Amino acid sequence: MSHPPQKDNTRLALYLVLTIFAMVGLSFAAVPLYKIFCQVTGFGGTPKVTLDLPNRIEEGREIRITFNADLSWKLPWKFIPQQTEVTVKAGELGLAFYKLVNHADKPVKGIAVYNVTPDKAGPYFNKVACFCFEEQYILPHEELDMPVQFFIDPDIVKDPNLKDVKTVTLSYTFYPVEDFPEEAYR
Repeated sequence: MSHPPQKDNTRLALYLVLTIFAMVGLSFAAVPLYKIFCQVTGFGGTPKVTLDLPNRIEEGREIRITFNADLSWKLPWKFIPQQTEVTVKAGELGLAFYKLVNHADKPVKGIAVYNVTPDKAGPYFNKVACFCFEEQYILPHEELDMPVQFFIDPDIVKDPNLKDVKTVTLSYTFYPVEDFPEEAYR
C-alpha cells in the first residue's frame, strides 16, 4: 500500500525546506567556527590566542619577530609598528607596540585582522594580549599606542619542519568596521 502522491510531495517539500534552512544556518556558522578553529590550532598562519603562559624558555633557540602594518584605503589613519623587530627565545614573552593615528575630523571605527608568516609557524605563535578582533573607536586626531604580548611555543624546537625558521612576521591589516570582510576570518 502506497501513500497518496500529494502526501509524498508535501513530505518531500518539507524535507527540502528544512534542508535549505539547515544549510543556510551552517553557512552562517561556518565563518565564526572556522575562525575559532584557526585560533585554536594555528591553522593557515593564524596565531593562537591563549592565556596560558609558557612553562620554559629554550635558551638555544632565538627567533626574530618582524612587524607589519597595513590599512584599508578607506581608513584615514596612520598605522605603524613602533619597532621593526624584536628577538625572543622560544618560550620567552615578547612585547611590541603599534601606533594608530586618526587623521580624520570625525571619529572612525576599525577592526584589525592578523596573520603570521611563514604559515607553518602559526601553530607556535601565541598571543597573550592583542588589540585585534576588537573594534577600535578612534576620536578625531587621536593617537593610540596598542600593545601586543606574545610568545613562541617552546615546543617549536621539537618540530623538525621548523628548524629553518629564523624569522617570523606578525602582520595586521585594519578595515573600517562597516567594510569588514568575511574572508578576513579565514
